[in-house]
Amino acid sequence: MIEGAFWIVLTGVLVTASCALLGTFLVLRKMSLLGDALSHAVLPGIAVAFLLSGSRAVLPMFLGAAAFGLLTALLVEAFHRRWRVQEDAAIGIVFTALFALGVVIITAYAGQVDLDQECVLYGEIAYTPWDLLLWGDQSLGPRPVWILGAMLAINLTVIALLYKEFKISAFDPAMAMSVGINATLMHYLLMGLVALTTVASFESVGAILVVAMLIVPGAAAYLWSDRLIAVLGLAVFFGIVSAVAGYFLASFWNSSIAGAMVVVVGGIFLFSLLFSPNQGVLARIYQRVRLSLQVAQDHMLLALVRRAEKEVGCAGLRPAELVATAAVWSPLAQLAFGDLRRRQLLAQANGLVELSAKGQQVALRLLRHHRLWETYMSHLGLPVDHVHDPADALEHFIGGELAAELGAQIRDEQDPQGKQIPPSN
Repeated sequence: MIEGAFWIVLTGVLVTASCALLGTFLVLRKMSLLGDALSHAVLPGIAVAFLLSGSRAVLPMFLGAAAFGLLTALLVEAFHRRWRVQEDAAIGIVFTALFALGVVIITAYAGQVDLDQECVLYGEIAYTPWDLLLWGDQSLGPRPVWILGAMLAINLTVIALLYKEFKISAFDPAMAMSVGINATLMHYLLMGLVALTTVASFESVGAILVVAMLIVPGAAAYLWSDRLIAVLGLAVFFGIVSAVAGYFLASFWNSSIAGAMVVVVGGIFLFSLLFSPNQGVLARIYQRVRLSLQVAQDHMLLALVRRAEKEVGCAGLRPAELVATAAVWSPLAQLAFGDLRRRQLLAQANGLVELSAKGQQVALRLLRHHRLWETYMSHLGLPVDHVHDPADALEHFIGGELAAELGAQIRDEQDPQGKQIPPSN
């Protein structure tokens, strides 16, 4: 039993690792749907290979799948480039037509050969320990392990040897052509590898589930890093984790092993979508909250410094009035107000809130940034009554270097409304 579990998990690891390597490039090239198309469109190739050979021999299967995989890529390119069909529509037309053709062939003629349409569509990785590769009378272990191991070795070898070419072709095909890399050849090589990997995975995870394993690990990895080598490593790692955890989850649920593996990798993607540090949902919410707090604080500081500038001897505002100037959601405005007090930028006396000495420096710097932007845009030809709102949006994002550059270009002492621009010190 333990040995059988080992072979099942190893098969899952080989499938997910092979698919993750290639799927990463499909995701980067925005060709995820083409991976779906290839995984379905090779079905008639497998069916025809079965009908012609009358066996499940590896070579006829691979040849049939590769032929229809390349045919799919060629047809999609022809529809898109030559006949001006939108790329997503071209993919949908080709893969649905070929997949339907494969289903028709299987249902019509599968009784003549040992071909199970349920196996092709859904796979059953649990049978792996009994599907042995024989050398004479000697068993060499499960046949899917040998096939998938060879496929993983081929994928690793090709990607290692042509890593630079795949990388440049994925991000900038025009640049690849300019430096002598045949981007078209790289495209069809990738499509051929995807087709072969897909058919190698059919008996283990099926045509439908292989789509998830081909795309989801790469998509999840892309949320964690912008470096290709790191994305490839993470995609393979996520695939391996899904294979191992999926087996135990299937044992617990008493369900399809391949299906449980996809559930796990889907969970990994959901976790990545929520918690990845740069592109995750929670990270983006946190960044937006921080930005809203910064904008609210800037508005309150500017409201106080403008009041002091406008009404000499009455430089303060009541707390409620000051919070209302934040122009953000009220609870966020209250948080921003409390943070300003903790940072000792505000002082309160006689029920009014004023700027502290430290707050005065920060507020004058913000006011300088705002009026520099207004003056700069006025110099560009923007009407005087149209410069306030753009400056209000940009004043929060000026660093010291940009402020110095603007100050060097603008030597005016007053903004377009005739108000004094605070000095840089």
